[in-house]
Amino acid sequence: MRPDPRLVALALYLVASALFLTLGARGDWGFILAFRGEKLVALTVVAGAVAISTVTFQTITGNRILTPAIMGFDALYILIQSLLVLLLGGVGLTALQGPPLFALETAVMIGAAALLFGLVLRRSEDLNRMVLTGIVLGILLRSLSSLVARVIDPSEYIYVMVNSYARFNNIESDLLWITTIVTLAISALLLARARRLDVLALGRDPAMTLGLDHRREARRLLILVTLLVAVSTALVGPVVFFGLLVSAVTHQVAGTWRHTTLLPLSALVAATVLIAAQTVFERILSLQGTVFVVIESLGGLVFILLLFRRARA
Repeated sequence: MRPDPRLVALALYLVASALFLTLGARGDWGFILAFRGEKLVALTVVAGAVAISTVTFQTITGNRILTPAIMGFDALYILIQSLLVLLLGGVGLTALQGPPLFALETAVMIGAAALLFGLVLRRSEDLNRMVLTGIVLGILLRSLSSLVARVIDPSEYIYVMVNSYARFNNIESDLLWITTIVTLAISALLLARARRLDVLALGRDPAMTLGLDHRREARRLLILVTLLVAVSTALVGPVVFFGLLVSAVTHQVAGTWRHTTLLPLSALVAATVLIAAQTVFERILSLQGTVFVVIESLGGLVFILLLFRRARA
């Protein structure tokens, strides 16, 4: 009998977490575990949010080569950082760090997504049109960010560059626990709607035949996905291709299309990959910073491979 992939992923997650907490530890264990434990929670929460939002978004759109980042959330986040540096300067942006900046970034991203979903899906149920609109808006936002970057003082543009990549150093505890609570609550809601996601995965017409209001359900789920992406991005920065990498691995090992398995499995796979990679990056290679740059590159390669596979099919 094949073991439950969720239990296997959970075991691997616990092993990766134990190694992250203890490998190379010297000195006061109370301080070490508290410091590394907070970072472990951040890695787990962000990985889970990215994975669950990606799997849900792919189910809604019926396309496994898409991620929520295609809607331009990363471009909007960078534009917010650029405008704040332009208006307040690097020192002003640093002073704004904490709950005020977190609330501002989250509110802007949620508001922009709600406006997009409301305008596009109100007149049509064509999710492909929504995705194309998001791609165009992402290009526009990146162009605006480039324009603002030309106006910013070069010495202060470093603040924008630092915030352009996901980071796990100096995460504020208050923001981490807010993000954790929101992520757990939304993940629970999505898991409770797993059967509806199973029906949505069949396509628009079969879902409506089975009595599901496709447009209403898609809009509700998109709002939940947006909340996950917004809080995780506001906490650590933009994540683009990591969800695609995790989704591809999850579908390969799941052995089922049921979301009661896919959603928790994707979160465990994402957390295990990110924690293991961060452990190797920090504890074995003794490199400072974050491993997200390397993982995002691997996710980009997966995206290209998936495109080639679809082209051959």
